[in-house]
Amino acid sequence: MQNFLRHMLAPAIALLVALTLITGVIYPAAVTLVAQVAFPSQANGSLITVDGKTVGSSLIGQAFDQPKYFWGRPSDAGATTSNPGGYDGTSSAGSNLGPTSSALIDAVTAQVDRLRAANGNAPIPVDLVTASASGLDPDISPAGAEYQVARVAAARGLTVAAVRAAVTRHTTQPLFGFIGEPVVNVLQLNLDLDGLLTSK
Repeated sequence: MQNFLRHMLAPAIALLVALTLITGVIYPAAVTLVAQVAFPSQANGSLITVDGKTVGSSLIGQAFDQPKYFWGRPSDAGATTSNPGGYDGTSSAGSNLGPTSSALIDAVTAQVDRLRAANGNAPIPVDLVTASASGLDPDISPAGAEYQVARVAAARGLTVAAVRAAVTRHTTQPLFGFIGEPVVNVLQLNLDLDGLLTSK
């Protein structure tokens, strides 16, 4: 019994304690320290603060429906009758509806009708009528922004050129010029237009 404790159980316990300290304490502490020093904004949720108040995150979309704001992608994340806009960060999910689903076709048709009523009959970029897999996408395509420029400019009494300049300020190009697609952050753009955000 003593040999068993000395040769088998004691090393196993020592290894458990060592690995717990390395993987449960030292490694997480090191990663957290590096993240806080090198990427503090991203490590803390990429929060956007206005006048000392957090108004959102550049990583999570928000529902906008007023004509003076750019609208993001549809969201099924946490969408309920009391929260029809979705974008619930605690309920990240898509609808999982297939391309032949009548519910999906009805949802897309309703979104197309809503966009045409607000913006006219120009071709609608597909990202404005389809939800992302997470339901939290904060970005739209430059085409999705351009589609809304005239409406936003008219609602705000601004020139189309001024609104396009704001879109350009909040358009992120692909990483290294080829990884990903250009995107426009909707929350940052809307805050800029409200005069609450002066830079990315």
